[in-house]
Amino acid sequence: MTNKGKLALAAATAALAGGVFAWANWPGEKLDPAARADRVVVEKSARVLRLLKGDVVLKTYRVSLGGDPVGSKQREGDQRTPEGEYRIDYRNPASSFHLALHVSYPSPADTERARRAGVPAGGDIMIHGAPNGYGWLGRLHRFRDWTAGCVAVTDREIEEIWNAVPDGTPVSLRP
Repeated sequence: MTNKGKLALAAATAALAGGVFAWANWPGEKLDPAARADRVVVEKSARVLRLLKGDVVLKTYRVSLGGDPVGSKQREGDQRTPEGEYRIDYRNPASSFHLALHVSYPSPADTERARRAGVPAGGDIMIHGAPNGYGWLGRLHRFRDWTAGCVAVTDREIEEIWNAVPDGTPVSLRP
């Protein structure tokens, strides 16, 4: 390949990488900062999280789930995202991920099911952003399910969700 060809290939590669980076981090439509959700619904099979106020969808976000997302969480370490009815019971601004809203898993029924199976139920299920230092990935994180059972969105998105979802908000995690 000639030097001119190598230069053209390098320029095309740089342009493609720049385009991918721009797409991954291009801001979408913003949620009104005054919006307050009274329910969070995650449809695992569709990989979406919806913020609702009554029956009105305030905003829909694309998500990544646990590394083995089909089925409900059975035990600690199974890489599954739970299914059921929970609540946001606290928030962690100092998480190893960019902001984290804790989901109240395990429920008493989850704990009992795990006890009967002789395994730990697990916990620390969160709705969170990217791992700290990886926010630049933006939407690219969605290309695979990578969490340990959590629900992941972009850093920009978790900032909106963090502001719109008060502690105590019901969370429905659906198949």
